[in-house]
Amino acid sequence: MTTASENSGRLYAQPTQGHMSLGRGVRAVLFWGPIVVVFALLLLALPPRGRTAGLVGSGIVAALWGVLVSGVRVAAEWERGVILQLGKLQDVRGPGLFYVVPVIEAVQFIDTRTLVINIPRQKVITRDNVPAEIDSALFFQVNDAKKAVASIQDFRFAVSQYAQAALRDVVGGLSLDELLSEREQIQGQIGSIVESQVREWGMHIDAIRLQDIELPEDLKRMMSRQASAEREKRATITKADGDRLAARSLAQAAAIMEKNPIALELRTLQSIDGLGASPSNTVVLFPVQLAQALASLKTPNDASPVEGE
Repeated sequence: MTTASENSGRLYAQPTQGHMSLGRGVRAVLFWGPIVVVFALLLLALPPRGRTAGLVGSGIVAALWGVLVSGVRVAAEWERGVILQLGKLQDVRGPGLFYVVPVIEAVQFIDTRTLVINIPRQKVITRDNVPAEIDSALFFQVNDAKKAVASIQDFRFAVSQYAQAALRDVVGGLSLDELLSEREQIQGQIGSIVESQVREWGMHIDAIRLQDIELPEDLKRMMSRQASAEREKRATITKADGDRLAARSLAQAAAIMEKNPIALELRTLQSIDGLGASPSNTVVLFPVQLAQALASLKTPNDASPVEGE
């Protein structure tokens, strides 16, 4: 079973509540089995004139028998029946088959499994005055059925309201950055606050989970721009670091080639080999030795002036 949230249109699952009536079939068998047999015997044994009186008497007996049979109850493995005798808390019965004295005793079944309550969307304001809406779910378990019935009016409603108040108190003392980054710590803090109170009601908090944190649209756009600027800053810093390392490596390579001329020639040959054989590439080889010989020659303009001129 699902229901739609009025504000956001989201669908949330709703827990199934209520007692599973397992004793209805047992009571039906105990009631109708003897009744059918008794009526059949009366119809066969009594003469026609006495059947009317016999049927009336059998009806009265059947009504009394129905009242007695109505006290037969069956509790599931995960259920406990809290017995009230004339308004006074008596004991806890179940699981399995047990009997409740009609009129004198009454029973209330308590589910001892882990229960889930959807906490409605809470509007909170953080410490730095940022509004937010939070959806959450509460997981808890009833440890003491007697306390859950006698200590609080409606334990489901009570634990839900207390969890809502604790959530608003905790989030109100946090900044937006803490709310978004420290979700696990927030959940644990809320759970411990609620646990300290509901322990007196015979319950135990398993966990509380923040399902969704909704922020205003303008704040989302600002955060998106901030994140984009932060990523751009990191990219620029990374590129600058890469250029610096590349320049340092090139400087070291140039120093090595200056000390070892043959290394420059090997690098030149590697560059020529990297061009590959392609019609679009035209490679003209120029002897390195000839280039060095030409470099060693001096032009007339570079000659030293003759003495006496």
